[in-house]
Amino acid sequence: MKKKLFEIIDDSHSIVKQGNANVEINSLQFDSRMVKEGDVYFAIKGFAQDGHQYIPQAIENGAIAVVVEDYNPNVIKGVQQVVVSDNTRKALAFAADRFYNSPSRDIKLVGVTGTNGKTTIATMLFQLFTDLGFKVGLISTVENKIGEDIIPSTHTTPDVISLNRLIREMVNAGCEYAFMEVSSHAVDQDRIYKVDFKGGVFTNMSHDHLDYHNTFKEYIWAKKKFFDALSSEAFALVNTDDKRGEVMLQNTAAQKLTYALKRMADYKAKILSNHVNGLFLTIDGHEAHFRMVGEFNAYNILAVYGVAREFGFSPSEILLKLSNLKGAEGRFEIVKADGVNKMGIVDYAHTPDALENVLTTIDKTKEGKIQIVTVVGCGGDRDKTKRPKMAQIASKYSDRFILTSDNPRTENPESILDDMEEGLNLSDKSRMLRIADRKQAIRAAVQLSKPGDIILVAGKGHEKYQDINGEKLPFDDKKVLAEALAASI
Repeated sequence: MKKKLFEIIDDSHSIVKQGNANVEINSLQFDSRMVKEGDVYFAIKGFAQDGHQYIPQAIENGAIAVVVEDYNPNVIKGVQQVVVSDNTRKALAFAADRFYNSPSRDIKLVGVTGTNGKTTIATMLFQLFTDLGFKVGLISTVENKIGEDIIPSTHTTPDVISLNRLIREMVNAGCEYAFMEVSSHAVDQDRIYKVDFKGGVFTNMSHDHLDYHNTFKEYIWAKKKFFDALSSEAFALVNTDDKRGEVMLQNTAAQKLTYALKRMADYKAKILSNHVNGLFLTIDGHEAHFRMVGEFNAYNILAVYGVAREFGFSPSEILLKLSNLKGAEGRFEIVKADGVNKMGIVDYAHTPDALENVLTTIDKTKEGKIQIVTVVGCGGDRDKTKRPKMAQIASKYSDRFILTSDNPRTENPESILDDMEEGLNLSDKSRMLRIADRKQAIRAAVQLSKPGDIILVAGKGHEKYQDINGEKLPFDDKKVLAEALAASI
């Protein structure tokens, strides 16, 4: 796919300062190392680095044009230079939309945002609409899919070039619907600028990503920016049991819709029973059993139901399909071993709110003298303020718990565990173990547990690696837990 430079430039915010806009370009790049002959390079001012300093490298690699925020007199003749009045992030998003012929306009695209539940809701929507007979696209933390074809996922929301290219591939493959997670980082970095959403879903808001957003208020406003950008032809479906739900609806031009378990709402559900074998709910007066467990999954189910209703499907056909669906990989995923009377649960819970949701669900559904043994850690080079809270929650709802390594990245795992332990008193510590080696921690949890007990391994869920000192080493919580359970016979 090739385009003339003038075809992808935002005329109202860009001026060609050097050369002319009639040059033909091969592709768009914002990483100078990826530039090839005939590409246009966008110099992005990033979180840690400024892409303007890599303009010479981009030109050396073959860039035929550069898009900048400030005119650079050192750009050699023969290379077109475009100066934008706003910022190059938005210019790149505009260009990506134009370059791939506005792909999001050709598909029914729904974005899901919030702290917890994004992956489960997006995955369930993909499964539901597939079961309803459509070819569907999925963009999620776990994986990206075009129908049954899987494309590996590296970010919750892809970069803006990859996103538009992926949506165009979905359209070309015949997808009528697509469902995607929308991260606060993506909104803040204009990765979804110019993307045409037919609907947006807000799940909930709790403590996360303050290493990036600095304050909780900034985090909230990053989420709200997504809804502010929805068109009048879209719908905004928010959870109003979360007090920030109403905030998301302020200023949006979209049709305002709500869902809730505890308040009046457009889509309302009630939990009739909640056991380890599933949920029994009434949704808009219809009773149905679901294979998923916990109040948090009742919200996820209700959000999926609301989206499907907004696209015109009847309650009966939605609930019939929904009742057979599982959640996303690594979300309250049960792990067992033949002949072993112990239950393992793997969950991605990596925020205080998510961990509490999972543990309270286990606590409410367990029977008799069953005990809970929890393995939990916190990521390195991320928000440190949530570490003591995670340990406190593990202690509050667990009979025994083990603090361990998650993705330490460049931090010393023991330092991370020190931060977690600061949230504990002497009584808490009497039920705690510290084992930095995650595999050994999981094995120890199984050994500590008695017949009938439940072992929760929290924090990594679907991930198949541990990020240690810049290396992603193979590691799978489910596999390690299954092996430990089998070895405990």
